[in-house]
Amino acid sequence: MNKQELNALISLLDDPDENVYQEVSMRFLSLGEEVIPVLEDAWEHSFDTLIQNRIENIIHQIQYDLIKEALKEWSEPHHQNLLDGALLIAKYQYPDIDFVKIKKQIEQIKQDVWLELNDNLTALEKVKIINHILFDVHNFSGNTTNYHAPQNSYINNVLESKKGNPLLLSIIYTIISQSLEIPIYGVNLPEHFILCYVDTEHMGVPSTEGEVGSNVLFYINPFSKGAVFSKREIDAFLKQLKLDNLEMFYEPCSNLEIIKRLLRNLITSYEKLGYPDKSKELKALLDEIS
Repeated sequence: MNKQELNALISLLDDPDENVYQEVSMRFLSLGEEVIPVLEDAWEHSFDTLIQNRIENIIHQIQYDLIKEALKEWSEPHHQNLLDGALLIAKYQYPDIDFVKIKKQIEQIKQDVWLELNDNLTALEKVKIINHILFDVHNFSGNTTNYHAPQNSYINNVLESKKGNPLLLSIIYTIISQSLEIPIYGVNLPEHFILCYVDTEHMGVPSTEGEVGSNVLFYINPFSKGAVFSKREIDAFLKQLKLDNLEMFYEPCSNLEIIKRLLRNLITSYEKLGYPDKSKELKALLDEIS
């Protein structure tokens, strides 16, 4: 579509007939990402609130549709890179997020950890180094003041503020660890996401009958600055919640399950804040990968 045709469509955005607006909107949506700069330029040169609101809605819908499609593709079994998944979720709220900048921030933390590692370290010693770099050098911590705030679930915000919820801190911890071939994985524990350090020599071997988590050396709580604990603490936690000791509460979970939980956290956050439209959109994203 040439510029003249685009301008003709834009000129119809102030039409009081809702049916006309819907037709124009659908036309823009069909054109996709390439029309966003044109729409942004039209927004900047308009002083009509109605036109500006309609342009904002169209741009948001185009960007939302792109995220939905990208997330669906990400969820395919051969994809599911954890950092890419967290970036796509952040892009929902921050369409102009700089992926390169985020990856450089992650790479810097990884480099700082790598400099302290050597082949003779035990699993516990490796975790102590990761904890030192993340929580002492880079000053990450759990956001206890605004625990349910949406910003705690967006990786760009957490990297900037150094504060996050258990899940996002665990995501950063996992990305750093696995990039250094340290076998740390997420554990989908109810109410509080945690990590586990896996015995790679026996990874994939069925657990001893009646003994869940038998391939896990120990557990890690990034929300408490990487505190290390054992299966007994999970037993006590589940008992407190009056939940059964299901194997999934002790074993590593997939990156897909982590991103699903990230979406559920955001849905809950926006519901608490009274943003039903955002909750609805995020539920649709969750449905796309469920």
